[in-house]
Formats: sequence, structure tokens, C-alpha cells
Amino acid sequence: MDLTLLLCALLLTAFCCRRSAGVPGEEEVIPEILEFQVGDNAHLSCDSSLPTDNRSNVDWFFKHKDQLIPIFRVRQGQGQPDPGDYQHRLTLLGGANLSLAHVTPRDERIFICQVKAIGSHTQEKHIQLRIYKAPKEPTIQASTSGISVTSKVLQEVATCNGEDGYPLPHITWYKNRTPLKEEKNRIRFTESRTKESSGLYTVRSTLWAQLDKEDKEALFYCELSYRLPGGDHMKESKEVNVTIYYPMEKVWLEVMPNRLLKEGDKVELKCLSDGNPPPDFTIRKQDPSSHDWLEVENTSDAVLVLEQANRHHSGLYECLGLDFETGMEAIDQQQLLVNYVSNVQVQPRAPVTFEGNSLKLNCSAESSQPVVFQWKREKTGEVLKNGSVLHLTNLTREAGGGYLCVASVPKVPGLKHTQLVNVTINGSPWVMAKERHMWVKENEVVNLTCEISGKPRPTISWSVNGTVYEHDKDFQSILSTLKVQVIPELLEKGVVCQASNSLGSNKTTILLELAGTRQESKGVVIVAVIVCILLLAVLGAVLYFLYKKGKMPCGRSGKQEITLPLARKNEIVVEVKSDKLPEEMGLLQGSNGDKRSPRDQGEKYIDLRH
Repeated sequence: MDLTLLLCALLLTAFCCRRSAGVPGEEEVIPEILEFQVGDNAHLSCDSSLPTDNRSNVDWFFKHKDQLIPIFRVRQGQGQPDPGDYQHRLTLLGGANLSLAHVTPRDERIFICQVKAIGSHTQEKHIQLRIYKAPKEPTIQASTSGISVTSKVLQEVATCNGEDGYPLPHITWYKNRTPLKEEKNRIRFTESRTKESSGLYTVRSTLWAQLDKEDKEALFYCELSYRLPGGDHMKESKEVNVTIYYPMEKVWLEVMPNRLLKEGDKVELKCLSDGNPPPDFTIRKQDPSSHDWLEVENTSDAVLVLEQANRHHSGLYECLGLDFETGMEAIDQQQLLVNYVSNVQVQPRAPVTFEGNSLKLNCSAESSQPVVFQWKREKTGEVLKNGSVLHLTNLTREAGGGYLCVASVPKVPGLKHTQLVNVTINGSPWVMAKERHMWVKENEVVNLTCEISGKPRPTISWSVNGTVYEHDKDFQSILSTLKVQVIPELLEKGVVCQASNSLGSNKTTILLELAGTRQESKGVVIVAVIVCILLLAVLGAVLYFLYKKGKMPCGRSGKQEITLPLARKNEIVVEVKSDKLPEEMGLLQGSNGDKRSPRDQGEKYIDLRH
């Protein structure tokens, strides 16, 4: 019995000591879990069922391993922090509730609130803080050395980094949006983890793999998985492509542009292969006579550039590829055809005929394709006929000059050549005008021009001396220019341009007139018009006056005689005198151009007799 009492006493003493030392009792307390992100303010509250009045003593602890470390106490409603890491971060909110400012990963622990009330045993509430921090955007770096498909060991594909996350983020690798898993001798991951002084984690994962030629277009990326209050999240890196080296299986020769070619085109022949790196290329052309293959010079990076392709570049070309690593050789051939139109000829080459005759022009050409012909007039561009033959009938002087034969290949856009033929129509010289006027100033130096057409080429001469220039205006016409000083003799006689050839001659006369005379002539014309208007007005007034006086039988029956003095009974004459001098009355010449007598020039009579 005494032994039993002693054991009970020892057990009671041990229980009381453990409670006083802050060690939890035999009954395990399930903590309340609260989640926060780094930098948040955490609200720590005692259970509302615990007595927390002014008579209660409240103590806050955090649990470190198996020890309770005091951090805050409340006595009679007043709070007091304990010295340590939490001394300046805890604030009493009221009752026994605390606010923990700016939580960090180190705050992820259990906090305990103990309440000791008078006449009651000690009660506790446990709070488990969970702290989270989203990592930065993941970064990925593809292997810079490339991967050979012939390698027998796994090679580094890419490396992924996830920085400043909490808790530790998880990395998953993807190829073409499909997650990768480790596979013996095919895929492996290596990972390193670093805990920073801030408590945050950085994780680094490297993908090792054996890839195939089909992976040359594959895209790899990594995914960071992490948790925040309320759920799971993820971030993806950018996609990267890895350089893969593989031996060639074939080569081919590419010709650009990929269409029917013509002379003058820029043409490129390029060797290509399905190997990486590409093999050593050689471009060769077959000699059409010996059929030997000759290496083409002036190639660069397996490309032959023909800046101005011509028919001589046509032929059979081949691309030879040699892979030094595997010793494999491959060949591809292409037939190159540069289309052309050449040697366009017109028969006759220099036709000569006479006015009124007919002429037949025949056009021919050499070409790699069927040719169509068209005839145009050189001067106007007018289309005259489609076809190789042009018939010209009843030729006139104007039909002389240039004609164009255009030879083109419809199948090859832009492929055409033109041949010009000049048709000579023989005839005597022809001038633009027999006579023309030119206004000049006395003693000035002027350029007099004379345009002559005719075949054979006329000889042109001027009636006065001066500096003469000649040039062909077109195939049929000549423009002769005389530079001369205006003297009274030229004003009096004018200047004659004479043209002659074996078939005849012709001339044109240039009459020189002083510019001042031109103004005077204009004045004379104006005065003459005014005089005519005045004469008509006077005539109208006289007729109207006679009509009103009843002296005229207009519109009345019968005849009435106008009484006049005997001397002039049988005629009525209205006399209008002019002050114009005889030499200024040239405008009043008769209809036949003859000048009237001086008396007629001074007076104008209008006869009103029946």
C-alpha cells in the first residue's frame, strides 16, 4: 500500500513539473493551420473558449524542437514581448490575440497560447503557420554544343532554373507539350537545390537525353510547380530548340527562280542536303561534247550565281555531296534551260522604194521556244500587224521611217527582242511651208530654221551667208539652222532656204518683219474696225430718218418719188469722208485685191439707187 501511494505521488509530481515547464501533456493537441505569403501580417488568436479576462495570465510560445520558447505575455490586459527574434514584430490586438508582422519562411512553425485562470487548470491552443512564396519566372538555357544522334551516351539538352520560391518548387520537363519521364539509357534528370539566407529556395534541373534526327524541330521547356494559400500553381519557361547533328541521307540541287528562265535573269543553283552539318559540296557541269564533268568555278557556300544568265549557261548540272565523318557520297542532277530569242532579222535589211510603190517586209528569229511576231511603227508605237510579214502598199512620203519587228515567246513572260528597219521613200525635197514670217529686231542675231525631208538626202543652202548647223531630226528629215544678223537687206528681201537632190529641188522663204511694225499693223486693224462700225451706224441712222419722213416706200403699196433738186433727182448718194492717208487705205482694197484710185481711197460712196 505504501509503495502504491509512493508511485502515485511520483507520477503526480512529474505531471506537475512537465506542465510547469511548458511541455505538452500526454494528450496531443491538434494545431490550427494558418497559411500566409511571405510579407503578410499573420493574425494569431487564442481560442475564444479559453478564459482571457484581466484575471487570466496569457503566455505565448513557439515550439523549437522539443522546447517552448516564450515570446509574449499578457498580465491584467497588458502585453509585454519577451526578448528575442519576435520582440519587435508582435503586437497585442486585444484580449490575448497577436499580430505577427511580415512573416518569412523562418516563421513556419507552431505557436502556442497558454491561458492560466484562477481556480482553473492551464489551457492551450496550438497554431501551425504555413508560409509560401511564388518563385520567379523559370529560366531555361539550351545546350550550346549541340547533340549528335550517333553518340552512345546521354547528352545535356537544357538546364532549367527556378529561383526564390518557398517551399521548394518542383520542376517538370516537356517535349512538344508532352511531359518527360526518366527512361533508362534515354532520359535522365539531375537536380540541385540551394537554400538562400532568406530561407527561400533555388532549384536547378538539367535534362539529359539521347535524341534522334526527328527531334531537330522539337521544342523543350520546363514547368515550375508551387503552392500558395488556396491552391497549387505553375509557371512555364519559354520553349527552346536544340541543335542536333545527324549524317546526310541525300542531296539535291535547287534552281531559283523556280520558273521558265530567260536570258538576262539572275539565276542561283544551290546544293542542299538533309544532313547537319551539311556535307562538303561540289557543283559540276557536263561538257556537251565529251560528256565529262567539269567543276564549276566561282561558287560560294555551295551556291552558283549567274548574274546575267544566257543560253550558254544551259546544260546538265550536278551537286556532289561528301560526308567526311561517315564517308557517304550523294549526287543530284538538274537540267538548266535558259530560254532566248536572238538573231532577229528583217528582209530586206535597208529597203528603198518610191512613192506609190508597194513593199514587203519579212521578219525571222532564232529561239529556244515557239516565237510570235508583231510589227509596230517606231515613231508612234502603233501596232500595225501580227505576224512575220508586213505588206506596205501605195507608199507615200509619210510612210518612210522606222518599223519595229518584235519577236516574243508567249510561254516565257518578258522574253522578247526587237529589230528596227528603216524604210526609205525616195522623192524630191519637201518643205514644211513655202513661206513663213518671223518677227525680229534690227541688228539682232537670230536663228532661222528650215526643216527638209527627202531621199536621197538633200543638200541645203541659204541665200545669205551665216553660220549653218545641220542635224537629222529623224530618218527622213533634216533640220538646218542659220545663225545670222538682221540687216536692212534681209528685211527687204527675206531669206531663202534651198534644198535639192537627184530627184528635184524645193525652197522655203522666211520673211523678216520688225517687231514694231507688227504693233502698228495691229493699230491699223483696230482703227479700220472702228471706222467700219461708225459707217454702219451712220448708214442705219440715215435710213431710219428717211423712213420716218415717209421718203421711202418700204412696206407700202405703189411707188412714191422722192423729191430732190433737179440736179440730183435721179440718185441718192451718202458721202462719207475719211481722214486716212492713201497709204493707210490698203485695208479697203477691192475684192479682187486691186488698189483703188487715190480719190476712191479718200472718199467712200454708198449708192442707194434701185
